[in-house]
Amino acid sequence: MTRRVHTLLCVLAGVAIGAGLMLMRGVMADRGSPVAAPPPAAWPDHALLDEVTARIRQEYVDPTTSAQLEEAAVAGLVGSLDPHSAFLDAAEYEEMRVNTAGSYSGVGIEVAEQDGRVVVVSPIEGSPAHRAGVRSGDVVLEVDGRAVAPGGLDETIERMRGFAGSTVRLVVSRTGEPEPLQFDLERTEVHVHTVRAELLPGRYGYVRITHFSDSTRGDFDTELAVLRQRAAAPLRGLVLDLRGNPGGVLESAVSVADSFLESGVILRADGRTAESRFEMDATAGDVLDGAPLVVLVDRGSASGAEIVAGALRDHARAALMGERTFGKGSVQTVMPLRDGGALKLTTSRYFTPSGRSIHELGLEPDVTLPPLALEDAQRRDAAITSDRAVQSALQYLRDRAIDKRFALAAGQ
Repeated sequence: MTRRVHTLLCVLAGVAIGAGLMLMRGVMADRGSPVAAPPPAAWPDHALLDEVTARIRQEYVDPTTSAQLEEAAVAGLVGSLDPHSAFLDAAEYEEMRVNTAGSYSGVGIEVAEQDGRVVVVSPIEGSPAHRAGVRSGDVVLEVDGRAVAPGGLDETIERMRGFAGSTVRLVVSRTGEPEPLQFDLERTEVHVHTVRAELLPGRYGYVRITHFSDSTRGDFDTELAVLRQRAAAPLRGLVLDLRGNPGGVLESAVSVADSFLESGVILRADGRTAESRFEMDATAGDVLDGAPLVVLVDRGSASGAEIVAGALRDHARAALMGERTFGKGSVQTVMPLRDGGALKLTTSRYFTPSGRSIHELGLEPDVTLPPLALEDAQRRDAAITSDRAVQSALQYLRDRAIDKRFALAAGQ
């Protein structure tokens, strides 16, 4: 059975990480505002390009335009540099912007492709779809009168998005209902939460970050405040779950790492230009007041997730549990182009506080977990209490607390 999960902020983006890190799909570590493109340099000799273009225009089986060939040439040129640099057309650039912003205009449902059908994974709480009664497991049959074609996930997502205040009609089938159900939904601005949290037994906290968007740090602070309120006392420790987190906005990842550190370097970056060479440091203040921290990682933890894990481990602030991370140690800058598209270009390589590059190497965990425990991260509907990796991390935190009490007793 094929299964691809998408949030409605992404038309082309998946949550899985492939060998190429899915390029712009939630993996980018974008360093602030795009820079203006410099004047184009003249090609010293483009006879080969001219010859190939002429052959294609004259002899290719289907007609082609100069614009098509120019865009294809640019895409091939940039794509040949590394797996993370890419030419983005206007639509892809907009998707990237929405993905990193953490909000979009639509109906607020997360959908998946299952055996060629578009199935609702879950409605986002408070969204138009949630208020109207769309449920997990509903199968989307039509959008505004147009049938959903087999394998038409991306097209369906595109049609459900639109300007806030506009309406869209969804027709879905639901198990137990003899006839399809119809929903007329008014699109609105939907905030996509990248953070969720739960209180674990014994006043320990659990926080999962799916990816890093502009809103991640705000969501993180909100969820942590709720945990503290529910615990009615300081947390004894925290499990930070970065499994399957492909990265995202660099500043957001650094901000999350900073929240646990009192001082020191979080990362250093090196590149050819002055702007691509920078250092980002922690500011005073630890949200846990020194309580122990475990970071769960796996082979899907990449880029920004590795920045957080690497900084916390190098500063002896957290133990890493799971498996070796992906190994993406580069930073991409997004540069808008005149036609509405953009160039996503690798401009820096970053290093952990200890000076180590994790590029194509990843981070080895302090405690390796068996594959069966790690697979729990893929069970999106699984309760935290049945997630074996989380339970292993919780036991580690409890053991740390016991060791600390013994050490204090021995010193008295």
